[in-house]
Amino acid sequence: MYLLENPVLQRELLVNLRMHRAFFLLFAYVGLLGLVVFAAWPADTRLDLTAAGQQASSQARQDVPGTRLVNLFFLGQYILMALMAPSFAAGAIAGEKERRTYEMLLASPMRPAAIVLGKLLASLSHLAVLVFASLPIVMLCLPLGGMSLWEVFGTYVAMAASVVTFGMISLAASSYFTRTVASLLVSYMVILPLCLFGVLFYQVFEAAAWFRLVVLAVFFPGLCVAACVALGRAAARRLMHPPDVGADAREVVDLDQEQREAVGMVIRRDQFPDKLFAPPKRVDLLDDGANPVYDKEMRSEIFSQGSLMLRLVIQVSMILALPLMAFFLYLKPELAPWYASYVILFNMLVGPVFAAGAVTNERERQTLELLLTTSLSPWTILSAKLYSSLRISYVLTSFLIWPILLVWVLPPWTYMADTMTLVGYVAIISLSSLTTTTVAMFCSVVLRKTSVAMMTAYLLIVVLYAVPWAAESFSDVFFPNTLAAAWIHHMLFTSPFTAAFGLPLAVRAGGASVGTSLTYLCFYLAVDALLIWGMIRLFEVRWRAVTAG
Repeated sequence: MYLLENPVLQRELLVNLRMHRAFFLLFAYVGLLGLVVFAAWPADTRLDLTAAGQQASSQARQDVPGTRLVNLFFLGQYILMALMAPSFAAGAIAGEKERRTYEMLLASPMRPAAIVLGKLLASLSHLAVLVFASLPIVMLCLPLGGMSLWEVFGTYVAMAASVVTFGMISLAASSYFTRTVASLLVSYMVILPLCLFGVLFYQVFEAAAWFRLVVLAVFFPGLCVAACVALGRAAARRLMHPPDVGADAREVVDLDQEQREAVGMVIRRDQFPDKLFAPPKRVDLLDDGANPVYDKEMRSEIFSQGSLMLRLVIQVSMILALPLMAFFLYLKPELAPWYASYVILFNMLVGPVFAAGAVTNERERQTLELLLTTSLSPWTILSAKLYSSLRISYVLTSFLIWPILLVWVLPPWTYMADTMTLVGYVAIISLSSLTTTTVAMFCSVVLRKTSVAMMTAYLLIVVLYAVPWAAESFSDVFFPNTLAAAWIHHMLFTSPFTAAFGLPLAVRAGGASVGTSLTYLCFYLAVDALLIWGMIRLFEVRWRAVTAG
């Protein structure tokens, strides 16, 4: 019932592994890793692969080609796994609710633990194939020296434990939310800080190879097993004692009861600042000339599935922001761009969530044709959906921006020269918020499903924001002072992280590149205007107005 005769596991494996995207993902993943290793391969025509050469190189592990390649390979694969694990597991149970098959799953004779285990193993099957398919590539790097076979084995054990834990976190979130996008966002909010901690540990203890090996191969897997067991039991209890399920297999959410039973932060929709992103329900008539689409989005759509997601997002972000604020803005003010980067990363996660379903939700509810037949113009409909999504994104992000504004009046920020830099941070964060929302809404207009639109928006934003920065760091290490490195450097204006680091600081000498920051602002103002114009044109021609049925 748990493994060999688990119908949930068998069904998920037959369906998922036979899809075309499974083969495309395997080809793209292995091809990307192979391309990275090929680009970072030492340019020397002759390498010393003898035992004496490797023994001599062990005295400076960081300078050995094999060490740099294997470290890059493992860290890159670890980050990719952290990004992909929620995309497979976050919809495992929430998808059943969206497909209206949740009641049938609960009514089956299967044990809740068997359902959770089957969903987890099926969700991780893609990632398991990807991890094992990468083994031949990493074995090519071992003869270069600097990394023993035992270190590779220990790192793979830790990576496998991390992937299972990330999948279990996403599966637990999926059992508590009724929408895949909500469980996906909460999963990323928890997983990405854990991923960052793992990367820092791997880098800090690079010189202490055997200590790192013991921790990765022994202590870390034990900790992951304990976390998976606790999360698995919580998800199984959720299936054994589910909340009330109404029509269409949707959970019945009582907002008043949820507010009374909420642990931690409670959202008061009639008080400031909660009413900025969650105004109370309307009890009077709509004013003449008001936009009904905007009123519906702000007052009903966001809280249609409860406030758990918003409360978790705000609490997790603030818990992480406090130590980061203290370190980057006050203890080490020369590292202030890192805090701005944290705010941008938070918006990258939050922004697409509220905009990716703006139009696809209408298709999924089969109400898009009714909306298009009203007397409202395409601009009225789109502007209401865009502004409502952008308002929530801005308000949630502003909770993290206030420390940047606070440094104007508190020491050690007493430098008038940094005033324009702090204004630049706020401008870069604001424009990145507009861009993430606009890109997600454009994907919602073009695509049919909310989950697909959200993942596509995440992919586009990561390519625009993070890939240029990572490519520059990669080129500076493996092929500096080359034509390819110069070309990559010219593409950095697409990254808000580079724009934030390009602003000058009085406490930091050198490294300023104001031109990159100005180019970033101009570029994305043009991109956002083009995307908005494209959405209006697509609505005018009734793009994919027929509901997906």
